[in-house]
Amino acid sequence: MVVGVLQFELLIPWAESLKDKRSVVRSLKDRLHRQHLVSVAEVSHQDILNVAVLGVAVVCETGARAASVLDRIENKLRGLTDAELGETHREILTGQTGAMGHGSDADTIIEPKDAMNPADWGGTISDAEFIRLEREAERESDRTDPRGRRA
Repeated sequence: MVVGVLQFELLIPWAESLKDKRSVVRSLKDRLHRQHLVSVAEVSHQDILNVAVLGVAVVCETGARAASVLDRIENKLRGLTDAELGETHREILTGQTGAMGHGSDADTIIEPKDAMNPADWGGTISDAEFIRLEREAERESDRTDPRGRRA
């Protein structure tokens, strides 16, 4: 699995209100999503009148395909008539090979369901940490009755 990420700045010098800016941003987000099957979000400067920072993400099977999609989007952005393309930043993130990491030499990354608050673990943990957290949760549940009181 490969994830292509493009972050870009839109300059909208003619915007006289946030409504003008949002009109441009909403139209562009809808168009990019519809034409390129990507996820698009405004990620910064929501309250600044003449600047918008958007992020685009695409998941592909190969890095070449992700790069191709991002290239087409960048070309489209350079040709905008209602906004000007400012700074851009692109990343291609490569995941593990094989189904869900099986058969690869890399450690499988698993996101725990209820093991702990996601804000505490940064999004991903190793198999060993996941198993440790599961066991800890099981021990804790063994010490409580069905109503959540300590046994």
